[in-house]
Amino acid sequence: MIAELIAAYTGIGLMIGLSGSGSAIGVSIAGKTTIGALKKKPEAFGTYMLLSALPGSQGLYGFAGFFILNSKLQTLTAITPFQGASVLAAGLALGLVGYYSAVKQGEVVAQGIEGIASGYDVFGKTMVLAVFPELFAIIAFAATFLISAGL
Repeated sequence: MIAELIAAYTGIGLMIGLSGSGSAIGVSIAGKTTIGALKKKPEAFGTYMLLSALPGSQGLYGFAGFFILNSKLQTLTAITPFQGASVLAAGLALGLVGYYSAVKQGEVVAQGIEGIASGYDVFGKTMVLAVFPELFAIIAFAATFLISAGL
């Protein structure tokens, strides 16, 4: 029982830590680019800010995954090895996908911010392209939800 609980909460910790770290890196990449872009075109700050915030969503998915899995664990009277391993796997999957998708989304929006600062009208296209890395984080979040339902 103790080993299963350790595995489950390790998974939850990895989920929150990795997805949050990825979001911090992604928004920092975009934020640094915004600072440079403001020197070229300061009137577009609202656009830069919106794009810079996008990589933060993966951290929210990790936090929501924590609530889902933790609330499920609270309802169990005993945890089996399968349940502990399932929560570990769900946490690891959402954490890793959240980490990488947030970093890569930050790189995508940074390029868009640079383009806008250079005078190109690429806001809409940047938003569309930034959704692609986000899609994989959404899939990992959905998988976490489904794994939780199977516990």
